[in-house]
Amino acid sequence: MNATTIRHRVPFYETDAMGIVHHANYVRYLELARVAWMDEHDRPYREYVSDGFHFSTTRVEFEYKRAAVFDDVVEVKTWLDWVRGVSLAMSYELKRGDDLLGVGTTEHALVDLDGRPSRIPLEHRERLRSLSLHGARRPRGRAGRSA
Repeated sequence: MNATTIRHRVPFYETDAMGIVHHANYVRYLELARVAWMDEHDRPYREYVSDGFHFSTTRVEFEYKRAAVFDDVVEVKTWLDWVRGVSLAMSYELKRGDDLLGVGTTEHALVDLDGRPSRIPLEHRERLRSLSLHGARRPRGRAGRSA
């Protein structure tokens, strides 16, 4: 599997009144990991933007297992799950040491600057499929259960 892992040290401002990381921040962690994966395995996201495209998020699924708190070092592992004509999915695993904090999946559609869906060019799509866990098929099951 072609995975990328980032490390993120939780700053105080990401926590809530209960002293744990606010749930909305986990979506940010997924994005940080996804952009790092693209830099490492595909092409920098800024190149998509300079070519007039974005990968618009169409779905986010996250299953919380344990809470992270201020000053934790969270490791976010991500990999490309599947790729189809216009869309792709990334899967994630968040850990603090050996503790599993959560698993998730995001789905994205390639769109032009007006928000219209655009097919991922065939050559690029085939290369991405070769990096993905499931090729062009969408696996059954819940978030993060792909790996």
